[in-house]
Order: sequence, then C-alpha cells, then structure tokens
Amino acid sequence: MEIEGREKERLRMVETQIAARGVRDERVLSAMREIPRHLFVPESYQSAAYNDSPLPIGKGQTISQPYIVAVMTELLRLVPADKVLEIGSGSGYQAAILGKLAQTVVTVERIPEVAEMARANLARVGITNVTVATGNGTIGYPEGAPFDGILITAATPSVPAPLIDQMAEGGRLVAPVGSRDLQELVRLTRQGERITRELFGGVVFVPLLGEHGWQE
Repeated sequence: MEIEGREKERLRMVETQIAARGVRDERVLSAMREIPRHLFVPESYQSAAYNDSPLPIGKGQTISQPYIVAVMTELLRLVPADKVLEIGSGSGYQAAILGKLAQTVVTVERIPEVAEMARANLARVGITNVTVATGNGTIGYPEGAPFDGILITAATPSVPAPLIDQMAEGGRLVAPVGSRDLQELVRLTRQGERITRELFGGVVFVPLLGEHGWQE
C-alpha cells in the first residue's frame, strides 16, 4: 500500500534530522514517523520528500522543513483533548501531524486551489479530524473559537489580534514573527488576561497575506 511506503526514509528523517537536534516530545516524533510526507509534495519532488529542507508545492507556497514542523508542533504542547487552529494549510502536512496529536483541527487557507490540495491529501492518508476552511487566515476562525493551540505557518509582522482573542484559557500560539525576509519563532501563552511571550530562534517562511498580516 502506497501510504506505507518509504517508512525507512521517514524513520531516518526523524532520528537524524529531528530527534538528534533536540525534539523530545515522543508524540510528535511518533506522528512524524507515521505521516507519509512524500504524499504531501508534488510528484516531481517526491524523491526529496525526506530531505532536511522545505519544498515548493505550487502557487508560490511551500511545505516546511521537517525539523521546523517538529519544533513548532512541540512548542504547542498539545494533549489529545485539544482543539487546534492552523493558519496556512499548504499541502496539509502540518495539519496531518496536528490531527494525530489533537482531538480536532481547523486549518484555514486563503488560496482555494491549495485548500483543495490539502483536503485531497488529508483524505488520501485517512486523516478525518481536520477541517480545511478557505478564507482570510489573519482573522482566524471565530466560529470555532476558543482554541487550545494556534499555529501560524506563514510569516507575520506581528501576531494578528483576532488570533490572540481566539486563544483559550491556557492556550498556546506559535508563529514566525518579523520581516518578510527573516522571522523569529514566538510562543504566546494565555493565563487569564495575561499573555506571556517566549522566543525560540530564527526562521524563514512565506508571508502571511491578509487584513492583519502583510498586504499583497
């Protein structure tokens, strides 16, 4: 069965690119061993699917480097009962990982063709607890709020206020914040009316476009 193919490459990816570089959450490592990344990239790039690099998926979008997917996921500190919002579906790979770790996931994608790609890929690998919505991710998904975890997978000049408003009590939000060329991973945590902010190093993502992100 195709979904079970290339398991040795996945195991090697997790051990050498992710666990060896400090990711310790066993649930995250297990999800990344299980989800077939090669089914979330265009066929012409499948031979490079388990390399330590982002890859283009069309429409100017990318699938993130596996290590960065693992780091951002670990920073969310998910438990099985959590409800998660992802901004920027891409090909659906990050949402598939989140779907393995949380009870329900909503992922919002602004490009309709990319959203449809994500839906097809998630269905192909049997992920049924992820809803792909098409729309302006910078306003979040208010009808589903509040969320225990929010993950922004595109570069934003600041964390959009609507997303902060959609954080549950004790909720975590992880985002790449900075300029269009270089960002820093930020984690926000809500404790009552108090929002704490932690920084976790430099990253580079495609820009988050929309009302509360970058303008086109």
